[in-house]
Amino acid sequence: MKEESVLAKRPLGKTGAEVTILGLGGEGILRTFGQEKEAVALIQRAIDLGITYFESARAYSGSESYYGEALKERRRDIFLASKSHERTGDGALKHLETTLGVMKTDYLDLWMIHDVRTTKDLDLIFGPKGASKAFEAAKRNKLARFIGISGHRNPTILSRALDLFPFDTVLMPVNPAEPHYWSFLGEVLPKAQAKGMGILGMKTLSRGVCIKIFGAESIENFLRFAMTQPISAAVVGCETIEQLEMDVRLARSFQPMPQKDQDILLNRVKSYARELMYYKL
Repeated sequence: MKEESVLAKRPLGKTGAEVTILGLGGEGILRTFGQEKEAVALIQRAIDLGITYFESARAYSGSESYYGEALKERRRDIFLASKSHERTGDGALKHLETTLGVMKTDYLDLWMIHDVRTTKDLDLIFGPKGASKAFEAAKRNKLARFIGISGHRNPTILSRALDLFPFDTVLMPVNPAEPHYWSFLGEVLPKAQAKGMGILGMKTLSRGVCIKIFGAESIENFLRFAMTQPISAAVVGCETIEQLEMDVRLARSFQPMPQKDQDILLNRVKSYARELMYYKL
């Protein structure tokens, strides 16, 4: 059996696309400069292991250029996503031009508005000359198949954004600390589900904070918790190929976490919730 055939896929909302339940994010070794050999090897190994969802961002150091070097003829085999943190239409289109150039591709499968945090962000993005205009144009001109939005600071702001524009996807934190404080799982996820959006989970391992607190065995529990939620993919950053291979092994053997076990995990992390949700501070 080929490695590519054993990593489960889920629908990306109502887009018609499917992605593997584990995706490779643009953090970790990919969010560096000057680590091309290691980063390219990691991306190529992820493809070999059957991952189809790959993500980056204009803000992630050399990440996009690593993808440009790694993909080449393998570009058509994957679902490629990136993000722009520009809030104006002109700025976002310049970002997209740069992104497509350094990733060496004619289009993105998914282009996302990156890291929406404040009401000012919303006013700018959805204003007359806001980034939302650029995202509409990119989809219309087939430079991006789908458009999405991401946020990890304020669930109320991200929830409001979902009502202001017909996004195809949302990228948000999904981990067992979330239900305890200002919860994206409570405020954003149900709305995204109701809209038929593709839901992508980030901060699934709290950037390794779970390992520092609970040890390496927590990786399986945190990943399993994330994949049990109604999301399309859990997106992880990796420092090494060994980390990547371990995450893929866990994803291949995934079984949904019973509610009782979820409750035990939620209770266990409760007193560490603010530390695990460093991204809201």
